[in-house]
Formats: sequence, structure tokens, C-alpha cells
Amino acid sequence: MKNISKKWKRILPAMLLVLALALLAGCGGEAKPDGDTMVYGSQDYTAINPALYEHGEINLLIFAGLTAHDADNNVVPGLAEKWSYDKGTKTWTFRLRKDLTFHDGEPLTSADVKFTLESILDEKNGSEIVSNYADIKKISCPDARTVKIQLKEENVGFPEYMTIGILPKHLLEGKELTTDEFNQKPVGAGPYKLTEWDEGQSITLERFDGYYAGKANIPKIIFKIVPDSATRLLQLESGDLDMAQLTPKDGKALMKKDSDCSVYEMDTADYRAIAYNFAGSKLFKKYPELANILSYGIDRQAILKSVLLGEGEIAYSPIQKNPFNDSSIEKFNYDPAKMKSLLEQDGWKKNKDGWYEKDGTELKFTIAAMSDDQVRVDMANMCAEQLKKEGINATAENRKELDWAGQDACIIGWGSPFDADDHTYKVFTTGAGDNYTGYSNVDVDRALEAARSTDNNSLRKQYYSTFLHSMTEQMPYTYIAYIKANYGVNKAVKGVDKNVVLGHHGVGIFWNVADWKLER
Repeated sequence: MKNISKKWKRILPAMLLVLALALLAGCGGEAKPDGDTMVYGSQDYTAINPALYEHGEINLLIFAGLTAHDADNNVVPGLAEKWSYDKGTKTWTFRLRKDLTFHDGEPLTSADVKFTLESILDEKNGSEIVSNYADIKKISCPDARTVKIQLKEENVGFPEYMTIGILPKHLLEGKELTTDEFNQKPVGAGPYKLTEWDEGQSITLERFDGYYAGKANIPKIIFKIVPDSATRLLQLESGDLDMAQLTPKDGKALMKKDSDCSVYEMDTADYRAIAYNFAGSKLFKKYPELANILSYGIDRQAILKSVLLGEGEIAYSPIQKNPFNDSSIEKFNYDPAKMKSLLEQDGWKKNKDGWYEKDGTELKFTIAAMSDDQVRVDMANMCAEQLKKEGINATAENRKELDWAGQDACIIGWGSPFDADDHTYKVFTTGAGDNYTGYSNVDVDRALEAARSTDNNSLRKQYYSTFLHSMTEQMPYTYIAYIKANYGVNKAVKGVDKNVVLGHHGVGIFWNVADWKLER
């Protein structure tokens, strides 16, 4: 017994140490990323498919398009080595690189491109990006490396839309695209392939050695599901995350911390605005001129300071970050006295309760905001309070889903750093796929149609100037602010481009991910 006791005395401390470490791990002390793995704090995903869903940072890693973007957001060759345009037939011809393959080793050909575009256009799939491709008339494949896309109308910005990730026909043909297991087990031709998906926890990617642009430097990237910005902040500090997008508040907090992370405050073309429902709201359908008048009642500088903590800039145009922008347009600077004067000129008078009304209709409406976006919620509240002070009975409302058919107005987010046709034609043209508000302006329609029909940049600038000036005659939105994207990045991660202008929701930071390195 004495020998046994001595033995236990020798091994007990080691056992206790192991137990302690196990308990620590169970209490949140997760294993830190190793030298081969970068961990990114991500929102949750239920499906990954670039042909169906517009938003999703992970798409840039798993999939590749015929075209891509460079550091200046110019369109450059991707899977396609070159392309050309025949003005007479309105046909774009793309020539694919040699020996392209998907992650499963199967060849990527023109037939896959055709299948991808037809899947987007198929109404039963309900693609979020279908409006980008609505002008396609015919798709043909003369050979395995050539695809011809004929348009109904000219669109010089069409190569921009061919950055869309290409789907594998051999895995999806004849299947229900919206429900197939492919959406949880995607196969693309991007720099990384999906190897494991732990639902609600993490998505593991490993580099694809057959990537057309060369093998990525970082062997493995884990998208760890951490939806809450405050939690991301804590995990960046602890080293459990290498990189994550943060709210302005949490970004500022991380800057003050003594940690291994830097904070990148990055410009975006992502704007926020009050979108008025001219189709579904009784008020704005009857009085569309209110969009212009109310725009003078929003103190954008106060919102920028309070909600965005100074990160961003006052917005006045949907293409403010684009070289085709015209800064000479009416900017609707904060002027409550002018708003009141215009209201009175339009026949609105204050009732006994102090609210403006006209012909028995009170100037009363709700500004909706998605409840899971605190920035939009705060903007809606501030806009409503600012208008209330001036006699407009506006209220803010948080919603899990927006009611495009029935709501009065909402805080909307749009924006693209790419060709000026992107997020303008499909948003502001009468009846376009992403024109959710029923906005209609004949002069805007004509200008946007003309702008996409010429490759003469001087003419395009004129047409976009006409578009913007026409827009100010009948405003679709009250533009509030362009926002910045805050990324916390561990100093071991090298190669992140801090200067690239990001898109909607801060998407685009992974544009050069194959070139990143880990130096732990």
C-alpha cells in the first residue's frame, strides 16, 4: 500500500494539471490559432451560394468569377483571361483560361458559366442578384473555353457582374438549387475549399492548390461564428480570433487596449439613407414631394458624431465614391427653417396638437430599421426625434424583417465601389429588380439607360450628372452617411489591404486573401 501511495503522490500533480487545463478549456479557454490557421470572426451562415445570395464575405474565398477586382476596384481577368464586346449584336465574349478545375478536380468549362447564369435567371430560384442579369438575351458556348452572352440592351458595365462565382454544373444540374445540400457543402474554384461545417459554430476552409492565380500562403482559414461585435472584441483581445469586423464603438475600444491587434478604419461605398415607400405608404404615395422637403430636416452631422462616432462622412449621392459622381448637386444640408417653409408652401399647417397636417392627413409616419443592426436602429431613432422637434410625427420601429409592401419608410443600406451602373440602375430605374420603394422618375430612367450604353467615359460622366440632378428634383431617399468598416486584425496577419474601398456591409476585404501571410 505504501508503494501505491508513493506512486499516486508522484502522478497526482500531473493529473491535477491536466484536469485544470481541461476545465479551463471548458470554461472558454479555447485553443489559440496555430501558425497555419487564421481565425476570422464571422456572422452565421445557413447557406453559401453566390448565385442566390448577395451578401456573404465567404463567397470570395470559395468561389471565383470570370472577372475579378484589383486594389483600385477595377475589373481585371479572373477565370477568364480576356473578353471582348460586339456592339452590333450586343454580345460579350469571354475566353476562359486553360485547365481550370473546381475543388473536386472536375474541369470548369463554359458550360458551367452558362449553367450559373441560367440558374440566376430562373425565377423559381429567387436569386437576390437576378436584376444584375435581367438584360441577358442568349447564352451560347462555341467551345469549352468560350462563352458568348448576348444582351437585350447595351451595358458597358457588364464585366463587373461577371465577378459572380461560377457554380459546378456537374453537381447541380437537375437539382433544386435552393434546397440542395450543395448550399451547405459548396464546391467552387476559389483560393479555398470548404472541408468542415460545424453548424452555428465554425466553417473550416483549406487552401486549394489548383487555384488559377496560385496557391494561397495561409494553409487554413476558420470562419468562427461570432455574430455579436462585443464578443468579437473580447475574442480579439484574448487571441481566440485573428480578425473580425467591429462596430465603431467596439473598434474605438480596441484601439485603447494594449493588445496584439490593430484596428483598420476602412473607407466603404456603403451608405445609409431613409428610403420612402412611394408604392405602399399612403402618405408618400400621395405626397412624394415630402422626400425632398423632409431631407432638410435631418441633421446628418449630429448622426455622424453620435451614431458613427465620427467614422464616415455625410452622404448626398448614391455614387459619391465613384469618379462619375457630380458634387455640384443639391445636397439638402440641414436647414429646418427651410423645411418648415417648404411644408407651408406645400399646404401643410400645424394642428392643435402641434403636428403638421394637410387636407385632414397628419404628417405621421414610421421609420423602420432592422433590429439586428444597432447602427440602423440608432439612426432611425435620431431621425425620428429630429423630425418630431419640428412638428413631424415620426416614430422609429425595430423589426426583424422589413415590410417592403406596407411600411412607410426604413433605414436602407446600399453601395458599391465598382462600376457606377452597379447599385444605381437596378435600384432607381422604374420597375427594376431592387427598386423596392416604387420610385419612378422618367429623367432618371433615361440617364441611367444612356450611361450604361456607352463606353465613352466623358459621355458617361455627363449622363450620371444628369441622373443625379434629375434625382434631386424628386428624391428617392434622404441620404444620411457613408460609413466606415472597422476591422480588428492581429498583427501576425500580414498583407491585408487597408486602403481598398469596401462595398456594402464592408464586404471586399478578402479580395487579395491568397497573398496574405501569417507570421506568429
